[in-house]
Amino acid sequence: MASSSSTSTTLSLSSPSTLVDTKLARQLPQCVSLPSLPPPPLPSHNQRSWKSTAYCRKIARNVIARATGEAPTDVASMDMPEMVRTIQDAWDKVEDKYAVSSLAVAGVVALWGSTGMLSAIDSLPVIPGVLELVGIGYTGWFAYKNLIFKPDREALLKKIKDTYKDIIGSS
Repeated sequence: MASSSSTSTTLSLSSPSTLVDTKLARQLPQCVSLPSLPPPPLPSHNQRSWKSTAYCRKIARNVIARATGEAPTDVASMDMPEMVRTIQDAWDKVEDKYAVSSLAVAGVVALWGSTGMLSAIDSLPVIPGVLELVGIGYTGWFAYKNLIFKPDREALLKKIKDTYKDIIGSS
């Protein structure tokens, strides 16, 4: 038995599933590298420049043909949408375009500022929950006051239609 223990090698666990001979592990190299890739082929500038020049000529030829030819029928017969025409007519009627543009910019800045304010309020710990409860309560009150009974619904619809006519104008 002594002879068998002197010739045996010690085994150790390198991972939970494999046994490795410690004498053999000392002899193996510790670093394993991947083979290097061959250098990339050198591009021939003459061949690539010829291909890109031919491609650019093809694009230029298509552009010139489009510019000098007749417009396609679908583009020529395409009309602007009614909404765009209405907006353009309204913009043409505006006398003080500077004031309207300033109001539009001020509106965008106010929207951006209110978004920042709402995100700051949302980051507070208790306030979002309280505001959510207030919103749920107001929604319930509004539904009870205006939507449950038929005369209340009719009065609400009449008020909405009157407000719409005041804003848009009766046409």
